[in-house]
Amino acid sequence: MVEKVLIMGAAGRDFHNFNVYFRDNDRYHVVGFTATQIPDIDGRVYPAQLSGSRYPEGIPIYPDSRLVELIKQHRVDMVAFSYSDVPHGEVMHKASLTTAAGADFIIIGAPYTMLASSRKVISVCAVRTGCGKSQTSRKVIQILQDMGKRVVSVRHPMPYGDLTQQIVQRFSSREDLTRQRCTIEEREEYEPVIDMGAVVYAGVDYGLILEAAEKEADVIVWDGGNNDTPFFKPDINIVVFDPHRAGHETRYHPGETNMLMADVAVINKVDSAEPEKVEQVRKTIGKHNPEATIILADSAVLVDDPDPIKGKNVLVVEDGPTLTHGEMTYGAGVIAARRFGAASLADPRPYLKGTLAETFQTYPHIGTLLPAMGYSSGQIKDLEETINDCPCDLVLSATPIDLTAVVTVNKPVVRVRYEYRDNSTPTLEDVIREKLGDCI
Repeated sequence: MVEKVLIMGAAGRDFHNFNVYFRDNDRYHVVGFTATQIPDIDGRVYPAQLSGSRYPEGIPIYPDSRLVELIKQHRVDMVAFSYSDVPHGEVMHKASLTTAAGADFIIIGAPYTMLASSRKVISVCAVRTGCGKSQTSRKVIQILQDMGKRVVSVRHPMPYGDLTQQIVQRFSSREDLTRQRCTIEEREEYEPVIDMGAVVYAGVDYGLILEAAEKEADVIVWDGGNNDTPFFKPDINIVVFDPHRAGHETRYHPGETNMLMADVAVINKVDSAEPEKVEQVRKTIGKHNPEATIILADSAVLVDDPDPIKGKNVLVVEDGPTLTHGEMTYGAGVIAARRFGAASLADPRPYLKGTLAETFQTYPHIGTLLPAMGYSSGQIKDLEETINDCPCDLVLSATPIDLTAVVTVNKPVVRVRYEYRDNSTPTLEDVIREKLGDCI
């Protein structure tokens, strides 16, 4: 008997799990996806050209709030949980709703969904959103480039637009970002890598993406999203930890899975974290994955000209996902404001426009910061108007991109950057050379 399946997701892991586990499996019939975390990704259809011959009409995508209704309406036999950075307790609440409605609840084994590559693969994942995956990935790319290798970065999916136009995406210039109508979140991940002279792939079908990347790479760097597990089977699995959130490494799905699978554990932000929190994370890694090589790293906060910050009332714009489902209450922008003598942080909440007001309702912990939300042209406009209406002396922009290239700001902008730096030995390069040796 064919089992009816509902896949819970957020436009990334869910699509990958369908492609590699369910698409060509006669045992299952997928009746739909549910969507959460990202604004306006429900109400779409997973297109027929991606769904395979068994789904000629494609597959509908519903809001997550309809989970129980959908299980009963379609007599669903099994729900596959397929998104990331979720507290363990919340995962089990979803399981309880599912089983009470009459369906089984599964999480697909991480190694089962990893595609094998003919090239060497180094993956960079994390135990939470906002640990510093992206800067660590860029450091890995730089190390490999210095070794004379052709490096391609493959980014965890962010297909929030027309899925038929995002099956395989290749980015090698900033013009590509504009041409393919990238969101702010996509630009934050792709732009810094492109500026390094590396090619970035992303999209929806990671089997096809892997085939394309292998044609122009000696080494593929998997750049993870949220705290999800790799889509490709890694030769070195690097996992990043955040001592500012010590303890989270065992409390979130699938971040704990990443910790248990890590070959290399990077404890990041050592330069700004409390030493006892760094030691707490080190002990947790040692207890649960004693075979992992531990590296200490700094997340260096860089400002070209810090003088204008001193004594000013500043509006801090931080990376969006780090503040929202990453649950951080500050980032590099706040660290820069404190370090360089800002008098106060401007409160954007009285001036929030449109979708940003909804964001703060969903994530009230954000406080006196502004997440760089930009999943649509309308939301980018809301961001621009919020910044311009908020009274302040200047804007501290700690998003990884040049914010002024996306929005027009009516006040001075000081850009805050952050990058990976080794804190001690062994260094990241030491470990890469040791683990791959002559293989690369």
